[in-house]
Amino acid sequence: MKADIHPEYHVVNVALTDGSVVQMRTTWGKEGDTLTLDIDPSAHPAWTGGSQRLMDTGGRVSRFKKKFEGFGF
Repeated sequence: MKADIHPEYHVVNVALTDGSVVQMRTTWGKEGDTLTLDIDPSAHPAWTGGSQRLMDTGGRVSRFKKKFEGFGF
């Protein structure tokens, strides 16, 4: 590795959505900073297996479903 070209790798506190705080090593911020997450594995449906909900912005989803209703979407 070349000297003086890599970012500093240090420990920061990561505040999860349930209020718990874990320490992780990262190049983000400075030593001891706190990174507050809006979405994490304990709350996101992709990791929890919760129901999926489509956000219909301007009727795009409904137009798609209407256009391709014969395909079973």
